[in-house]
Amino acid sequence: RMVAPKAGALPRRRATRWQWHVGSDAWVFLDPVDVRGGRGKTLRRCLGRVKERVEWKARERNSMPCRWQGNCVVGGMRAISAVGEEQRRRPSNVAGERHEGRAEARAVPASFAAGVGDRLPRDSLSANDVIENPMRAVSANHVRDLRFVRRVHLLRTLGLGLGVLCVASVLRLHEEPLGWWILLVAHGLAWPHAAWLLAMRSADPRRAELRNLMVDSALGGVWIAVMQFNLLPSVLLATMLSVDKVSVGGPLLLARTSTLLVAGCVLTSAALGVPIDVSTPMSVIVACMPFLVAYPLAICLVTHSLARKLVRQNRRLDELGRTDGLTRLDNRRQGFASAETELARHRRTGRPAVLAILDVDRFKEINDRYGHPTGDEVLCAVADTLRQCCRAVDVVARYGGDEFLLVFSETDLRGAEVAAKRIRRQLDALTFENAPDLRCTVSVGAAEANHETTNIGAWIQRADAALYRAKDAGRDRFMGAAPLATS
Repeated sequence: RMVAPKAGALPRRRATRWQWHVGSDAWVFLDPVDVRGGRGKTLRRCLGRVKERVEWKARERNSMPCRWQGNCVVGGMRAISAVGEEQRRRPSNVAGERHEGRAEARAVPASFAAGVGDRLPRDSLSANDVIENPMRAVSANHVRDLRFVRRVHLLRTLGLGLGVLCVASVLRLHEEPLGWWILLVAHGLAWPHAAWLLAMRSADPRRAELRNLMVDSALGGVWIAVMQFNLLPSVLLATMLSVDKVSVGGPLLLARTSTLLVAGCVLTSAALGVPIDVSTPMSVIVACMPFLVAYPLAICLVTHSLARKLVRQNRRLDELGRTDGLTRLDNRRQGFASAETELARHRRTGRPAVLAILDVDRFKEINDRYGHPTGDEVLCAVADTLRQCCRAVDVVARYGGDEFLLVFSETDLRGAEVAAKRIRRQLDALTFENAPDLRCTVSVGAAEANHETTNIGAWIQRADAALYRAKDAGRDRFMGAAPLATS
């Protein structure tokens, strides 16, 4: 369970402070605002202060020591409670007062002194203060950044490994000294893994990786100058260093890295006084072929993989936007859209269509007597029954709360009544494990589309009026908008 401070308890910059109960004797403290705050403190530095304080209390009270778990601090409940008690006794620092010493960190809220188990402090929550999974977005961003670092690491390892062949062929041609060979091997084989470690251990992996890409461009400019601007390997190296920058950061990153590449060329050329030799013999051309072929293909494969992932995520997002989270039926918006489509088809062809609203009888009493989990179980059972009893061409959606929206295509009121009887009969036979004596009944109000049905709102209003007549008549029945079809 995650909790946030009450609204107004902290300034706006300090409003995202959370604690996460992970067991009967351990809490994880997270303060992600320090990652992007203007004071420049990283999350690990902030948590390091908390860890230092909690470990001191753990030694004092012989409690479970604190430990790192990812970027989180997990500590013994007694030790953290002691820190919480101390925090309560100290003057509040939410207004921005400075503490003396790293051990006097501002990071531990008083709510750490809460009891064990799932019991939470009363003054830490209100109905509007609960943030549903507040750290999920932060965690998702961090995971996405780590994936970005891994992708760049693979491309950098491949590109520099093949680029070593290009540069080595030119160094061999010019008979360069051993020092350049050592630097080339270190750059091509060691730098990719060093850059990966720097980014993975950084508090902001993406920003660290962007810095590594700038270093790549600067070092690329150095090797272009060392190769005496040999035409093919120089152009190839500059092009490949530009392609990956465009794929990662677009024109802005390309402009920055190109500036560093040119600066590396100019400064190295001026420092070494190397001549310019643009001729490219056949041996150098052959050495450049693997780099010329393999690296663009690798970038294309990565881009294709990202595009496919984007398509899947968009498809999933579209599905989530159309589906009710509990019942997995179409949600209200999708149900209205399908009903409008059916109404437009009726106007165009004159074929019959019926809109029905189904309401679970005395659903509030079910929640009050058996609890909300049983109420959710009833809603899911009703949704499953509607799927079984309705045709594939019919529309079944959750209208809201305990109401469901049904649109029967190519059906009049009498056909809708037959379908409603089938639904009521199956619902009446349902049994629930947590409520053996519970009997699920529904009331259904329906309206057939006609020439007076000008829009979806009027159609729903007629069906809703029929539903209220069914409730007034005693519930557990079907009621149509037309008197002749009423039963």
